[in-house]
Amino acid sequence: MTYQHPKLLVAIDCLVFGYDTSENNLKVLLFERQVEPFAGGWSLIGGFVNEQENLSSAAERVLEKFTGLKDVFLEQLSTFGQADRDPGGRVVSILYWSLIKLDELHRDIANEHGARWFDLDDLPALVLDHSAMVRLGAEQLVQNAKLRPIGFELLPEEFTLPQLKQLYDAIYGKQIDDRNFRKKILSTDLLIKTEKKDKSSSKKGAFLYQFDTEKYNYLRKQGYHLDLNV
Repeated sequence: MTYQHPKLLVAIDCLVFGYDTSENNLKVLLFERQVEPFAGGWSLIGGFVNEQENLSSAAERVLEKFTGLKDVFLEQLSTFGQADRDPGGRVVSILYWSLIKLDELHRDIANEHGARWFDLDDLPALVLDHSAMVRLGAEQLVQNAKLRPIGFELLPEEFTLPQLKQLYDAIYGKQIDDRNFRKKILSTDLLIKTEKKDKSSSKKGAFLYQFDTEKYNYLRKQGYHLDLNV
C-alpha cells in the first residue's frame, strides 16, 4: 500500500556547543550555507534524513560529516515543524544537540564545509528558525547543569576547580558564589584530585582534577539536583 500524501521532508539540525577555557566562554559551531535558499547565510550544521535511515543515525552522520567526531554526547532536543519555516519546501526539522571539546574538532573537516566557532553571546544572524534552536539549547544547557553533571564533554581531561567554576559561570551567564560552588560540586564525589598543579596563573598553583568517569556516567543517567543558588 502506498500512502497518497503531499511530500514532506525531514531534516536534522545539530546544535554543537564547545567551551573555550582560554576565553572562558561557550561556543556554537555554525556553517556558511553553500546552496539556496539562504546561500551565504549562517546556519546550524544539518542535512536531510535518508529514506531508509533512523533519526539517530542521521544525526550521527551529520555530526561526523561536519566535525569528524563519533561516539560523543548527542541527544535529541526538540522538533521544529512550523508549516512555513522553510521557503524551500515543507520541512520538519529534528533538533539534536551535542557537547564537544574544542580541540577534538577535526578542523580540516570543519573548514572543508565552511564551519567555524562563534561565541554564544555574539552570534551572526542565523537562517530560518535556527536562532530559536540556539536559545532552546542554551536554556537546556542551564537545566542540564542543575540536574546532570556538565563538563566531561567540554573540559580537558585535567582541569582546576576555578576552570570548572568558570564553565558553570559561562553556562549560567553570571558569577556563581565560589565557596558555595566548591562545596556543592565536591559533595557529588564526581571529582578525583590529582597530585599535579596548574601554575599558569599563580606561583602557588591550583590542583588539577579529573572526573570519575563511572560516577559521572551514572549521575548523567540518573540525575541529581545541584542547587547553586543562582
